[in-house]
Amino acid sequence: MTFQTVPLPLFPEPEDGGVDEELENVRAELVRLDPEGQRFAAVLRETIDQLLNGERTGRYDWKQLFKTEKTHAGTMVEINLQREFEFGDGKAMDYEIAGVEVDCKYSQLFGGWMIPPEAMGHLCLVVWADDYRSKWSAGLVRIRPEILNGGGNRDLKLTIQAAHRNRIAWLWKDAALPENVLLHLDSATRSQVLIPGRRQGQKRVNQLFRLVLGRRIGRGVVRTAAQQVDYMARVREGDKGRARPKLREEGIIVLGDYPVHQAIAAALGGPVPGEGEFVSHRVVRALPSHGERPSAEIEGGFWVVAGPGEWEHDRGPAPRLPDPQANRG
Repeated sequence: MTFQTVPLPLFPEPEDGGVDEELENVRAELVRLDPEGQRFAAVLRETIDQLLNGERTGRYDWKQLFKTEKTHAGTMVEINLQREFEFGDGKAMDYEIAGVEVDCKYSQLFGGWMIPPEAMGHLCLVVWADDYRSKWSAGLVRIRPEILNGGGNRDLKLTIQAAHRNRIAWLWKDAALPENVLLHLDSATRSQVLIPGRRQGQKRVNQLFRLVLGRRIGRGVVRTAAQQVDYMARVREGDKGRARPKLREEGIIVLGDYPVHQAIAAALGGPVPGEGEFVSHRVVRALPSHGERPSAEIEGGFWVVAGPGEWEHDRGPAPRLPDPQANRG
């Protein structure tokens, strides 16, 4: 899939009219590594999911984290970005990118980046993500005394003045963060999904795909619903109680990130699952009365996403999805 992450040409020059060549070199390298921000967004999604640790805790909301866990978020973002992009270790700062020392600062509150004294004069990669708004941003800024506020905490860390945030050279601004579906469900639906009990993982996963139709659902959400180490097994073909065979009886298909599934998702005119994502649809056989409604060929027939009340009219089973391994050598 393609995230709504488009590099923006917002790279202000220093006030003296010159060009910050180090900043431009780092910017160019980051955009080269991740032209649309997909990898960056995936790291932020995975980091938040790691903090929530839904597989063990059942948590889905940032507010459910302990204070110490929230404090640790910045370190985890820094580590996970370095693992993903293989940035070199900096001598004074966190990273070395394009031969330039770069510090990394993350905040869940926009503008809340805590800048240490040792970052003065260096470049900072400032990162923000908000699970409630499903948005994230990342930019580069040269730390100078005049852009920082007064005061400071016990560690003498300062924040960037709001009036000087226009000095940040945004790589991606208010880009789409992969959705934490459980967080954004209405409370009634969420309570139907999160069935209490230690041995209710399969039922929770089935409810998730039964009730949340036509939306991308990430693996982190499935992990939280299953609360089991083998959470992916709750989705796959196999035992008749698993999500795909069970929901097929109810006219529902569960598409994954396999190319053959992505092609079906696109043909149906709905969202296409990206890496580590699923999309479920209730489908019915395509009829002349459906007109030009998008349709997909599955198991020798053509199918469309069911409109209100359409499946209830005949209650037929959904087709079996093609084996994603069938065309692999």
